[in-house]
Amino acid sequence: MSSKLNPPQSEAVRYLDGPCLVLAGAGSGKTGVITRKIAYLIRECGFAPSNVAAITFTNKAAREMQERVARLVGGRTPEGLTVCTFHALGVRIVRAEARHCGLKPQFSILDAADTAQIVADIAGDAEKGIAKQLQWRISAWKNAMISPAEAALLAGDEISAAAAQLYPDYERTLRAYQAVDFDDLIALPVRLFEENAEALERWQNRLRYLLIDEYQDTNRAQYRLLRQLTGVRGAFTAVGDDDQAIYAWRGADIENLRQLQVDFPQIKLIKLEQNYRSSRRILDAANRVIANNDKIFEKKLWSEHGIGDPVMVTDCHNAEHEAEWVATKISAHKFQHKSRFRDYAILYRGNHQARIIEQQLRNRNIPYVISGGQSFFDRSEIRDIVAWLRLLANEDDDLAFIRAITVPRRGIGASTIEVLGNYAGRRHLSMHAAAHEEGCAAHMQPRQLEALHQFIALAGHMRQRARSEPASQTLAGLLAAINYETWLFSHHDNREAETKWRNVADFADWLGRRGDEDGKNLIELTQAIALASMLDKEDPDFDGIQLATLHAAKGLEFPHVFLIGVEEGLLPHQSSVDENKVDEERRLMYVGITRAQRSLHLTWCKHRKTGKELRECEPSRFIAEMGGDVKINDRKQRNAPLSKEEGRARLSGLMAMLDARQTPSE
Repeated sequence: MSSKLNPPQSEAVRYLDGPCLVLAGAGSGKTGVITRKIAYLIRECGFAPSNVAAITFTNKAAREMQERVARLVGGRTPEGLTVCTFHALGVRIVRAEARHCGLKPQFSILDAADTAQIVADIAGDAEKGIAKQLQWRISAWKNAMISPAEAALLAGDEISAAAAQLYPDYERTLRAYQAVDFDDLIALPVRLFEENAEALERWQNRLRYLLIDEYQDTNRAQYRLLRQLTGVRGAFTAVGDDDQAIYAWRGADIENLRQLQVDFPQIKLIKLEQNYRSSRRILDAANRVIANNDKIFEKKLWSEHGIGDPVMVTDCHNAEHEAEWVATKISAHKFQHKSRFRDYAILYRGNHQARIIEQQLRNRNIPYVISGGQSFFDRSEIRDIVAWLRLLANEDDDLAFIRAITVPRRGIGASTIEVLGNYAGRRHLSMHAAAHEEGCAAHMQPRQLEALHQFIALAGHMRQRARSEPASQTLAGLLAAINYETWLFSHHDNREAETKWRNVADFADWLGRRGDEDGKNLIELTQAIALASMLDKEDPDFDGIQLATLHAAKGLEFPHVFLIGVEEGLLPHQSSVDENKVDEERRLMYVGITRAQRSLHLTWCKHRKTGKELRECEPSRFIAEMGGDVKINDRKQRNAPLSKEEGRARLSGLMAMLDARQTPSE
């Protein structure tokens, strides 16, 4: 097994004498170490697959790990092996221990849109933007394992004070709905294990060895869960890189790396510093930039890939010129090197930078795909309609029931849902079934009961229609019955409402055609919708340029990378400069540089529009930090006339390329 591993990788795979921290630099083969260690534990160390768990942060990473493990152990993933995200593990624990967590086994998991709606309802007249800030603050407290009582003491500004006031009502509403949010999927197991020694022992015995990927991205709650599950044995391998810690804004705590050495003083530290991805010039630039940060661990990447092309820096007039230059450069480079569009990535600090790039690529008929962009099926308006369809297909789907009853509102407030949720929880029934019981009616006012029964009658009527009518007819009837278009225009500004309604119309048109072609009614199409939303992902065989934010690009690699907008105020972002948090921006720059395998181009603009204002820009400090080996491709040099020799050389090269294209292959 160790023949293809370098010595530090081999040591990381085989070390089992205690807790192990593998400091894995960019492109150093960390996924290979994790998957080979899983195979080593099962095939050579006698671990049952059901006693091993590998925890990642994305479903994509989990799928890749499962596929690699399967190849290593004979073609199939070992039965019982756990390879999943932190949240998927949390779901597994809470489902198994629902009774001890005060939930029924069929509890609902609410997404960000659902929880934002709950916060907005509790907050009353709060603006949408304010409600989102309140939700983020509550989420941050839950990730840090801060209770409502503690939050009230910690609130130091107006938003925090308002969030602390809402926090207890928010938690009570979730429990009344028999629902959890994403943060609960970690916090509930942590609290369960603190209070229930039997449950903790049960899970410690079940998961006897843990492997944690991207450890630097863990938050406080995730670290506590890890410590509980590994117990005094400390039977785990954590793999991470402090130089790639770029998610503090969503609760990740880089201090967890430092804390490991405090809580596990006997921990074995293994550094993976050989990079298998990039040329030496690219790695030198990355090493020089990140050297300006205070380090938890000293580490320097090196490569045997050769010196490679110089890192290029180009200044542009403005964002339009930048987009035009990048599109032209990629087209010429692709023609010259006979490469594919998928070999190129355009990376940027913020999503707003993509629009002008997209326009240029579309103008030139250059295919592209946006990584980390929102799926059509993840849009809130599509999720609203899908919730109704799920309810028509399954009246006991509590999550769909809650979304359908609250969007649009049908005269049914939070207090009605709370009464219904509490009663359903006590009786271990779905909310739909509970609404039909006389015992539930005894806890409600007549007007509450009437509104609830009207909603259930409407759902029942639409369910009957859905079984007998063409899908397009039923869907049109449903949208009219719930008055969805009017609701959109009353809750959003006209422009946003028009976009959302157009998306709903496109969705209805697609479903109607699908129903006609397949001969299926609306209920039968619900499964097709679920499948389509799962398949609405990036096609690995699509030949297009990859567009991505630096955050979304982490974990990816490309032969040729164009990193745009490398300016002060954008990268590093001005808010980080103002808050003295440039270290994380520098790590973001480091992530961007280390995505490149063979060539790296940076661009910055002399002028950039912010709203209606045109401001002057300066190149990012990170460009200077990359050192003297960077080649500056400024406008004066680009506009200088060519000498006769240079002109003849370029023409000769171009003619040779054209001749090669026209020569038939043998």
